[in-house]
Amino acid sequence: MPISAAANQPLHRARTSPNSARNPAEMRHHIVMDTLQALEQRITDLEIKASFAEDTVEQLNQVVVRQQEQIDRLVRELVELRNRATAAEPDGMRGLRDELPPHY
Repeated sequence: MPISAAANQPLHRARTSPNSARNPAEMRHHIVMDTLQALEQRITDLEIKASFAEDTVEQLNQVVVRQQEQIDRLVRELVELRNRATAAEPDGMRGLRDELPPHY
């Protein structure tokens, strides 16, 4: 009778985890390596986030600069309009009660 390959295998094989065969020094080494790998990943993630934050800050800075330029321009226009209004009315600013509505 032919013997199968399974028949040549031992009936009971001890189940061992990959770490159980290692000595304590090897286990510590792997723990340290896993920790270092995790820390490297965290650092990489933080570097990516910092890069995006720097880009966002630069974009916001450009918006603030444009808005400040717009505010400065509007202030100059307001001053110019006030100067024109003062020059057009030599007797000073009149109140709204002094002006008649356009339909009178």
